[in-house]
Amino acid sequence: MTITTAKLPARALRLTPFALAALLLSAECHADWKFTPRVDLRETYTDNANLQRDELASREWVSEAVPAFTLVENGDRLKLNASGEWRMFAYSKDAPGLQNNALQYQAQALAKVIDQLFYVDAGLARTRQTISAFGQLSNNSFSSANTSQISSWRISPYLQHSFGRTATATVRYTRDAVDGGANNAFGNSLASTRSASLVSGTSFTDIGWNLSYNHQDLYSGVAGDSMSENSTAGLRWRLVPRFSLTADVTYDDYEYPTLGDRTRGRGWSGGFIWTPSSRTSVQASYGRRYYGKTGSLAASHRNRRSVWSLDYSDAVTTSRSQLLLPTTLDTASMLDRMFQTAFPDPLLRQQAVQSYMSAAGLPPSLASSINYLSNRYIRMKRLQGAVVLTGARSNLTLSVFRDERKALSLQQSDSALLSDRLAPLNDNVRQRGVSLNFDRRLSSHTTALASVSAIHVQSIDTGVVNSNRELSLGMTRRFDAKTRAGLEFRHRRGALTVGSSDSYHENAIAATLSVLY
Repeated sequence: MTITTAKLPARALRLTPFALAALLLSAECHADWKFTPRVDLRETYTDNANLQRDELASREWVSEAVPAFTLVENGDRLKLNASGEWRMFAYSKDAPGLQNNALQYQAQALAKVIDQLFYVDAGLARTRQTISAFGQLSNNSFSSANTSQISSWRISPYLQHSFGRTATATVRYTRDAVDGGANNAFGNSLASTRSASLVSGTSFTDIGWNLSYNHQDLYSGVAGDSMSENSTAGLRWRLVPRFSLTADVTYDDYEYPTLGDRTRGRGWSGGFIWTPSSRTSVQASYGRRYYGKTGSLAASHRNRRSVWSLDYSDAVTTSRSQLLLPTTLDTASMLDRMFQTAFPDPLLRQQAVQSYMSAAGLPPSLASSINYLSNRYIRMKRLQGAVVLTGARSNLTLSVFRDERKALSLQQSDSALLSDRLAPLNDNVRQRGVSLNFDRRLSSHTTALASVSAIHVQSIDTGVVNSNRELSLGMTRRFDAKTRAGLEFRHRRGALTVGSSDSYHENAIAATLSVLY
């Protein structure tokens, strides 16, 4: 196996915002842009701000000011969803492991340059990421324990053309990068991906087919160069109007540093698609790839008062890919299905979903496994289910998951993240967890909130175990359409550091005032 090297452009991340701005300005868009600025003020008292063991805990009053915004455009030629916030902190006393400020943002855009032919989609994000699954887990934006800021960008022009009712062809080029920062051993990476697909059109009513090809060249400043190539040919046979059989043949080819395990080979899968109604869908498959037996499941059901979801996947991936395409169950996406009947217009439905999430204190994503930082290729098996239930005055969201990660490439690329002694923790990791969020409207302006979550992480090879639990109780009060206040009490506990039997505990109470402009 031969791996070539390439030089990562140092200016790529700095120039990308200008490229994204040029993309937005190039779209001939005349629809209304909806820009919503917001300011949050928060005062928190915590008995363990830096999430250390009890004798080293720092009791703090934390004052927080958060200017933030959302920007939405849903025009015919441009669709844009962006948000950002800059958190600034002041402390009653200085303590190690606390941040002075934290900047986070995200933007997703799709521009129609030439109708029915040329499109460009792009994304930009800066997020807070857990470094290791074996350490502190925190929603505290002011604590830097076991976290790092990760920046990423992606730009993808593509051609798409329909040949009448016969077929639709898509040819795409994607350039993306992930930046772990100068002091983070996760490093920087840059990828170029070329892909093409040809999918049968509506003239193929009983027998459908699809062809796809994907080639990615990836350079990592820590792990070096790697390559992946995937080809698929599939058939769909509709037996009855709402039930179809599916079959696929695949070929995978990966090049990355390994001890000799197979990194290429043929595969196959067979399955079915069942859609008994517009509200229910089940898609499942079973087969074999070069790495062994595999399968998939995507099932969903919605009615007037609930949305149910169950998903299983088994694939070769990387932490980097998970950062660019997050695999958490998105709360807004599930609620979007529930609100389809009441709000047929997508933009109005999106606004209704965001308003509901804000009033109910729902998290942006339901519980999922920890996507800890790793520079290695991994095989990930993930089973995840979620339900959203709505009543006359109460609502409940429940999410459960179980996943298993097996490292495929050499562990040397992760030694700087966890040290040579602790790097084997990332070889084979099993996680399971649950989260529950409940809200009840006490009046037209007041809502009571409660949430509980737990996650259990196990290193299969070393036996190291980490468990984290969190409980939160609170209340929100809406004074008018633009002003909202909240009060929250939280308790969390968990393992302190990698390879240590020490634990940490935190109790905190926070008051928040949020004003829209």
